[in-house]
Amino acid sequence: MQRMNYIQDYIESHKDRFLQELFGLIRIPSISSEKEHKEDMIKAAEYWKKSIREADADKAEVITTKGNPVVYGEKIIDPLLPTALVYGHYDVMPVDPLDLWESPPFRPEVRNGRIYARGADDDKGQAFMQAKAFELMVRTNTLPCNIKFMIEGEEEIGSPSLAAFCEAHKEMLKSDIILVSDTGMVSMDCPSVTVGLRGLAYMQVELTGPDHDLHSGLFGGAVANPVNVLTKLIAGLTDENGKITIPGFYDDVQLVSTEERDLMAKAPFDEEAYKQAIDVVALDGEAGYTTRERTGIRPSLDVNGIWGGYTGEGSKTVLPSKAYAKISMRLVPNQNFKTISRLFEKHFLAIAPDTVKVKVKELHGGQAYVSPIDTPGYLAASRALETTFGKAPVPVRSGGSIPIISTFEQILGVKSILMGFGLESDACHSPNENYPLENFYKGIETIPYFFKYFTELMK
Repeated sequence: MQRMNYIQDYIESHKDRFLQELFGLIRIPSISSEKEHKEDMIKAAEYWKKSIREADADKAEVITTKGNPVVYGEKIIDPLLPTALVYGHYDVMPVDPLDLWESPPFRPEVRNGRIYARGADDDKGQAFMQAKAFELMVRTNTLPCNIKFMIEGEEEIGSPSLAAFCEAHKEMLKSDIILVSDTGMVSMDCPSVTVGLRGLAYMQVELTGPDHDLHSGLFGGAVANPVNVLTKLIAGLTDENGKITIPGFYDDVQLVSTEERDLMAKAPFDEEAYKQAIDVVALDGEAGYTTRERTGIRPSLDVNGIWGGYTGEGSKTVLPSKAYAKISMRLVPNQNFKTISRLFEKHFLAIAPDTVKVKVKELHGGQAYVSPIDTPGYLAASRALETTFGKAPVPVRSGGSIPIISTFEQILGVKSILMGFGLESDACHSPNENYPLENFYKGIETIPYFFKYFTELMK
């Protein structure tokens, strides 16, 4: 599969501009989970509209929803040709803890060949590759098919407004494939296509003991401490083998065949390098499964945050009135996140002692997703990556979740192809999130090949 020189030439001629335009998007602190950034969400949407329009789209508009706006754009060169819908998101995660950042999170900086900033990878850097690849194809008169864009601002909070948006705009969003760059690959030496995502059930629990904070010396030992109780309850949610103890949790788990597990095992994985990259001595998880399997084909439960009582500087001897935790469960195919949320609530209320009052709230969730590897979309992605990387990619299942992907299939009736260029070392959702410049430019180079091969396969 021969690479086309004009693609690399165009990127080389415009790479500095591409980077500065990405930086303009990154500088907008579009944190969807924080209300004070509402205006920033609008700014980011308008920036995307401008970017699509300046790339010579026929249409680019910001469409309001009950939540943050959606950016829609399109270029229809021939109604008889295939149509691809590009999905991405302009919202980002919060930046806490701020003191762990080596440079300001919304002041992008290049160090050692990497862009450091919140959203550098997830998903501003990756989604912006799509805009620049689109520009490249239009400006070189090589756009092989119709392209539509749908860029939302609520992915990091579960895309609560996007399902209704898709229902209301089915005809406008009609396409033959949805292309997403919001995932990663095994490595630059081993390109991959993500063919599965875990689902998500995200909960918050609140425990209340006394109706106000108490003196821990006068009341400690006589009154239940909600923080103590909460930690015990959480500890009991998994057993000594790493299995989740919620009754009925595994009833619908889809087991993966030995053949598929063997195929997944062919992807290179250096466990020692994996541990060193995150600075841990040993790994943990469900017994009987490898590290890759634990994050790809098995469900998991994690505490994402826990708080209560006094956490300021110095000491304050209180027995706190309340304790809280945010708990996420990553799910696998066949598990319904609504069912799991109900099972969690029922179990948590059942195991809580009567010394505390308990509230359980479902924050958001989504279904798992699996894509076959014999479709035109997957084959086009495979050929595109082989063209630019020089080797065929391997199919992998990601431990992450993009809840809206399964919703697309339900509402729009279209499969999604997850062709991402991120790496595990990019620290998505963490301080010092980063994205290699090489991956950014390689993504822009690869995407036009995807559209070329997809169009050929659909003829």
